[in-house]
Amino acid sequence: MITAKEIKDFEEIRTRARAFLCYLLSRNIPNKVPHPSLETIIQALKKIKKENKDIDALYVLDAQGVQIIDAISNNPDYRKGKNVNKSMRAYYYRAAKEKRCILTDPYPSALTKDLTVTASYPVYDDKNKLHYIVCIDISLKKLLKIIHPTSIDSIFGNFNKIAYSAFCFALFLVAFLLFFKGISSIAIYGLHINKLDIKEIFESTILVTLSLAIFDLIKTIFEEEVLGKNKKHEHEDIHKTMIRFLGSIIIALSIEALMLVFKFALIGPEKILYAVILLGGVTLLLFGLAYYLKSIRSEDE
Repeated sequence: MITAKEIKDFEEIRTRARAFLCYLLSRNIPNKVPHPSLETIIQALKKIKKENKDIDALYVLDAQGVQIIDAISNNPDYRKGKNVNKSMRAYYYRAAKEKRCILTDPYPSALTKDLTVTASYPVYDDKNKLHYIVCIDISLKKLLKIIHPTSIDSIFGNFNKIAYSAFCFALFLVAFLLFFKGISSIAIYGLHINKLDIKEIFESTILVTLSLAIFDLIKTIFEEEVLGKNKKHEHEDIHKTMIRFLGSIIIALSIEALMLVFKFALIGPEKILYAVILLGGVTLLLFGLAYYLKSIRSEDE
């Protein structure tokens, strides 16, 4: 199953993938010769297939986009397609229009039913007349293994997912315990209004707020590192997560500082300086968050 992370990985290695596949074609197939030979091209494709087992299929289109040979493939089920008109496919009209070797976006293959990319290479004669377009089909998974081995099905990649899952589980337990402790305190004192303790309410609020901050952090780590979720504006989502996390911490510290002010005002006025120092730290965090928000706006503009 292809995930959004593999699509993202493909975008990162697209230039190298195109260079690799186009090199295979240009190295083996003569171009801009007086009389391009279909037989020579077929032999070159068989050589490429023999040397590169991961390629799914190779075939040739004529100048009008009609496939003129059955696909060359190790899988007998893929050895078909002769006389099929493919002039509406991107790998035909892009190569013909751009007059160079191109690599398509991933698309569902009619042969393999998997997401596949196609490299297509236009073959001209010495008078710059288009004769053939030679195509290589390879599944996205196999291409990523060749160009970017660590992106999928790698030991290190799987270890990362397991490690991040374990960290997420541990953080989730911490968030759950904080939430449970905060809610249990509220529930106990909520049933006995006459015994309501402002200190306990403040502490419960801090615990629930910290639990929310940790939960947001878990959600981001799990989506990005384990599920490989790739949103359209990923940097914006990271900024939002950071803002929410810092905001939750600032709120928790503000509540703690306020609680200390009340506490020291009643039982130890000489210690109120500690509460003021904590409030100063919260203020610096607010200034830092404001600067961070300003930097984001400047970056977007």
